[in-house]
Amino acid sequence: MKFFSILFLLLSIFSASPCQKPNILWVAIEDTSPQFIGCYGNKNARTPVIDALASEGVRFTNAFSTGTVCSPSRFTIITGVRTHNAGTGNHRSQFPIPEFINGFPFYLRQEGYYVTNNRKTDYNLAGEKEFIERTWNESSDKAGWWNRTPGQPFFAVFNFEDSHQSRTMTHPYEWYQQHVLEQLPEDKRIGDNDFEMPPFYNDSPAMRKQFARVYNSIQLTDNKIGVVLTRLKNDNLMDSTIIFFYGDHGQGIPRGKTNGIDLGHRVPFVIWFPPLYRHLSPWGTQVVSDELITFEDLAPTLINLAGGKVPDHLNGRILFGANRSVPVSKVFLSNDRSDNGIDMVRSVTNGRYFYSRNFMPYMPEGRYIRYMEISDIKQIMRKDLAANRLNALQKSLFEFRPAESLYDIEQDPWQTRNLAGDPTALSLLNGFRTAFNDNILTSRDIMFLTEYEMGLISKYTTPYEFRLDKAKYPLEEIYASASLSGMRGKDIARQQIALLKNPDKIIRYWAITGLRSQDKTILDGYKSKLKEAMNDSYPPVAITASAISYDLFNDKSAEANLKKYCQHENAHLALMTINFLLYVQNPVPFIGTIKEVYSNKETIYHVSSAAKDFLGRLGHIPNNFENR
Repeated sequence: MKFFSILFLLLSIFSASPCQKPNILWVAIEDTSPQFIGCYGNKNARTPVIDALASEGVRFTNAFSTGTVCSPSRFTIITGVRTHNAGTGNHRSQFPIPEFINGFPFYLRQEGYYVTNNRKTDYNLAGEKEFIERTWNESSDKAGWWNRTPGQPFFAVFNFEDSHQSRTMTHPYEWYQQHVLEQLPEDKRIGDNDFEMPPFYNDSPAMRKQFARVYNSIQLTDNKIGVVLTRLKNDNLMDSTIIFFYGDHGQGIPRGKTNGIDLGHRVPFVIWFPPLYRHLSPWGTQVVSDELITFEDLAPTLINLAGGKVPDHLNGRILFGANRSVPVSKVFLSNDRSDNGIDMVRSVTNGRYFYSRNFMPYMPEGRYIRYMEISDIKQIMRKDLAANRLNALQKSLFEFRPAESLYDIEQDPWQTRNLAGDPTALSLLNGFRTAFNDNILTSRDIMFLTEYEMGLISKYTTPYEFRLDKAKYPLEEIYASASLSGMRGKDIARQQIALLKNPDKIIRYWAITGLRSQDKTILDGYKSKLKEAMNDSYPPVAITASAISYDLFNDKSAEANLKKYCQHENAHLALMTINFLLYVQNPVPFIGTIKEVYSNKETIYHVSSAAKDFLGRLGHIPNNFENR
């Protein structure tokens, strides 16, 4: 008996050996912020499956998506490379990446894993079909661990779309009723008055009807996660599988998704360890961790967990297991164009405080993005704005943003009080500014090039590689110009006007972009300088100067210039032009031109979406789902 007891003990030790490779299940949901999950403190939410995973595993309170819309976010998830390094920050831009950058499941395959994706890709890069084939054994709505060789370790991703923005706001209410609400038992549905309304929304019956969609869509998602976990259990795999659960970026509601603030970036994130692999968790189990993590950390963590060598181009941390990286005190995040909504925000957070720098603050948080604009909730908000039914906070979603924002998320989770102008927060603000500026330069953020320019260089190289050539991409000088953009005042404007004579076209671009945020009273003395810039040899400079001159001074030559660029064969230039026109005070002279763009069947998606937003704003086409 003693012999068998010792033998059993040895077998138990061997079975728990880290040499035995764990199975890995990823459960990804869309467009969800932690504020709407039960285990994160929302007593109105009904998410028992997610809550159970969190109670038994490790729940992270400071997990962040590196982007705030799906395809840039997914690029970093699948490659482990930041979008501001690869030039992939703009939603569905499809620029090339170097051949040595693979999807990280490629490395798991080399270590003997069977890797499957069910089923979303949307990786935001050129040559996506070949990239997918190289990355996955299977990528389809039928993919799963069940097709592997018996005993083969697996990495399986399941992506649930039921919490996507299409369900929570974009699709017509009748569609939501059929595909979400009617899939829930009547006694389980969350009613219009069963939750607290975020303070930046008008608390009206019409808004509550729309916002209830968020809760019911997440509840349906939770149900479907339970189905997958039940199958895993029935296949006797729970005891050998580490489970990751996360949202791909922030909540798909106005002010959340597509905005470079905490609500756009912070995500729910849980890791569940079976008893066999609990020794791998540096946090223990049944715990809450405030460790800072981003999607940049996922690829190196999984490659290391599978026993592979982490490629040199991956800069993220290894979160657990052998070779665990030292935790960090701050993480850096980015936000760029979403559909037709051009933007550029860079952020840094230590978990409690969230600092954002807006380089194009002349556009509001509630900017025109067609996929959002067609929704009932956005249309209700615009009608309430026109009828003066919104308070100051609620109106601010449609006003110029500040160039800088600093929020205390612990005290102000909905980000209602900007501390950037608070003298008592100046020391804290300066600390974030320093870290922020250093990161821009050390990471060599390629997104300070225009999208038009990245299209040109992509014909002969990749943005990732181009950014490393300091002679071709003098980021320090470019950032000196860009760092002024969004700041307001006579001294700033004087510097920007002087920079319009710089021989570097990108420096000139950031100078004129910065002038777009200046007040008319400041620019009155620079009309002739702006008129000169309208004839700049670099089209993005000419377009921006024309937009300023038309909007502020009703310049007729600027109007003609803008009409020409609206129909330009280069889609990046056309989109830039129409995007400016969405915010001018007098859009009427452009109606005929935009109608031609709208009716042209060869117009690409982003340009067409901007044209529809323009015409929808003026009532020339309905703002409904059929005109998305």
